[in-house]
Amino acid sequence: MELIDTFLDLCETKSFNQTAERLGVTQSTVSGRIKSLEAAVGVRLFQRSRAGTALTTQGLRFEPHARSLRHNWITALNATRDTAMAGVTMRIGLQHDLVSLEMNRLIGAFRDVLPDTAFLVEADYSTQMCADLMSGAQDIAVLYSPRQQPDLHFQTLGDVRYVMVSTECEDLSKIDPASYILANYSPAFAHAHAALLPALTHVSLSIGQNAAMVDLLTSLSGSGYVLEHSAKALVASKVCAHVAGAPVIHQPVFAGVNLRNRHRAAYRKLIRILHGQYTPKTPDRRRDRVVGRVRKKE
Repeated sequence: MELIDTFLDLCETKSFNQTAERLGVTQSTVSGRIKSLEAAVGVRLFQRSRAGTALTTQGLRFEPHARSLRHNWITALNATRDTAMAGVTMRIGLQHDLVSLEMNRLIGAFRDVLPDTAFLVEADYSTQMCADLMSGAQDIAVLYSPRQQPDLHFQTLGDVRYVMVSTECEDLSKIDPASYILANYSPAFAHAHAALLPALTHVSLSIGQNAAMVDLLTSLSGSGYVLEHSAKALVASKVCAHVAGAPVIHQPVFAGVNLRNRHRAAYRKLIRILHGQYTPKTPDRRRDRVVGRVRKKE
């Protein structure tokens, strides 16, 4: 599997130097592994030239099988290490900001439909979750930024709402850019924010996690976007006030699975529950048209 992992990383980087850095080995080690793999399969997998490194025709044919080998290997390891009573564990990744959103209700619903399954839920960022889905280290990911890969399938679940709060004022026209904390929760969020609030895009401090934004607003003075339920808590505790005139920014939420699991009954049941978790209960007719256009581009 070490040879397969090296091969797949080189397929992505197309650089022996970069793959060596990513894997924490020397370039000669990467070259040796590729030579060993080519000797094992009996064909040349990469072509090196002045333009760089590229897959040969045989390498292109081998790549999807290599991905399957890695996925099956990690799935087999997970099965042998499974501690669930029924021998089944579903590994679910959640975008960091989504961990606090009615987790008890979500886990309860999972247990209702799959009572003999153990659930391992981990918070992470979209890029890592996509990599874990590819390798088989995760079964389902709930994320903000799908990364299109040949073996992955994504579908939209719904969205969550971010609203602006402030410790300093209650009106958008009075927001001070010097004390504004720019939220950078995802590329889609960043694009929507830049389109809606260009005057507040170039600031000195940016945060990429809702919990960190809440902590900064609680300990420092300033303004920024937080999840709607966090905003309600900050306003109720009189730490912050809602900022009138600030648009609500809707962040799409996606479910991702490995393509081979797309139609399996257990996965479909869990994704159906996730749809119920993140689909808006009532339509928001006031949603800003600019946000809608940004989402279509994404």
